[in-house]
Amino acid sequence: MFQAPYPPYDPTDTSGFSYDTVVKRWPIILTNIIDHVHRLLHDMTLEIQQVRDSDASKAEELSKKITEGQEIISEISRLKYRMARDHDLENIPQDGDILVAEYNAELESLKQTSRDTWFRSPWLYAECYLYRLIRAYFNQRTSWRGYDPFSTQKEEMFKNSGAAIYQIATTMHELESGKVKLQGDSDKLEVLFKEMIQMCLWGNATDLSLLTHLSPSDIEHLQTVGKEAQEARSDFILKDDQGAVWSYIKTLANQGKRLDFVLDNAGFELFTDFVFADFLVTYTPYFSQVVFHPKMFPWFVSDVTPTDFANTISSLLSPTFFPPNSTTTPDSVAYLQHMVTRWKDYIDKGIFTLATDISNGQKMTEFWNGPWPYWNMNELAPELGRWLSGSGLVIFKGDLNYRKLAGDVKWPVSTPFPTAIGPLAGSFPLLSLRTNKADVAVGIDEKVAENLDNKGEKWRTSGKYALVSFLPGRIDQ
Repeated sequence: MFQAPYPPYDPTDTSGFSYDTVVKRWPIILTNIIDHVHRLLHDMTLEIQQVRDSDASKAEELSKKITEGQEIISEISRLKYRMARDHDLENIPQDGDILVAEYNAELESLKQTSRDTWFRSPWLYAECYLYRLIRAYFNQRTSWRGYDPFSTQKEEMFKNSGAAIYQIATTMHELESGKVKLQGDSDKLEVLFKEMIQMCLWGNATDLSLLTHLSPSDIEHLQTVGKEAQEARSDFILKDDQGAVWSYIKTLANQGKRLDFVLDNAGFELFTDFVFADFLVTYTPYFSQVVFHPKMFPWFVSDVTPTDFANTISSLLSPTFFPPNSTTTPDSVAYLQHMVTRWKDYIDKGIFTLATDISNGQKMTEFWNGPWPYWNMNELAPELGRWLSGSGLVIFKGDLNYRKLAGDVKWPVSTPFPTAIGPLAGSFPLLSLRTNKADVAVGIDEKVAENLDNKGEKWRTSGKYALVSFLPGRIDQ
């Protein structure tokens, strides 16, 4: 198994982001879960009063769920107490779900070097462990087994994205008129491809030039304006391999290649992933199938689960999901319906597939919920490694996937990306799209990083800066 020549990030460095995470961010997340369950229990108490006389069995069922909910609140409150006082990490209890033995084996290894407390354990392991432990708290209660304590939060965030979603749907509709011509014009496709990367990279936090009209004449204009906008954003993309990945993708024309998306957040970000996948399958000759890789259970608050994936399609097709908005028009509503109906058709035909639905996909998907760096994928999840080795391109979305690619260790910033991902380098064509929200970062010019540090920029963690990192597969694959 590969071992990096540098130590992992951990909260022993009080100036690092991991320390701030243990002291502030995690307690807030745990408090939010407690508050959420409290509200549910309050509603259940009121419901018992309404059904007590008419439906005794329902009242008894609710009463049991309330008792179990109180137990969950008690356990999470105890966890907060132990975390704040740097107590040891306890074994994940046997809850009949995945990866219990794997987490506990890793924890036993950390105990051997006294790195098994909340402030001394490697940040990557402790953060993954936290979400697996939360999963166990709910799984151990019959009435709450499999419950997603973040589902309401994810849904509310998604509902607030309506204006941007209708705008993008209108943009994509305007591509249809020139679809055939567009497929044969690699220059125009390159401009649009880079706009799609920007959309996936920044989400709705940036005023994207993508959100303009894209008639054939507008695309020609965008070839100039888009390049200027790209240059304006380039100061914030500290490693930019957009040109390299496009040069590679152009070699895939008419080969029926598969694209794999290792997903990050649900809601608007997943919507933009769908849009990007749709663009590559519908409007370019480079890919004919897309497989989306979710997490098996609720993860880092907002990561995509299989349930989130299915709910995204049904929510987008619902005419009442998004609150009324002054910028929404009947046309934009129709365009969204048309586009998402195409996605649903792609899902029905297997053009878009959730990884858990492919042969042995559930087992392969478990790897993403593990605590490990990805560089040991071929040893720990050989079937997944073989699957990805057959992909035309594997896109890793977001900050956590990047942390796992680079092992979340203290690489010097100038470390080449292939070095930082260890034995995974060359296993398959790989594109990482990441806005910086954690300390680890590689492939960056030392002088650039030094200048940002001297300016006092929190470039590693603020989300203001980004990395677009591409690595082709081995030629002999």
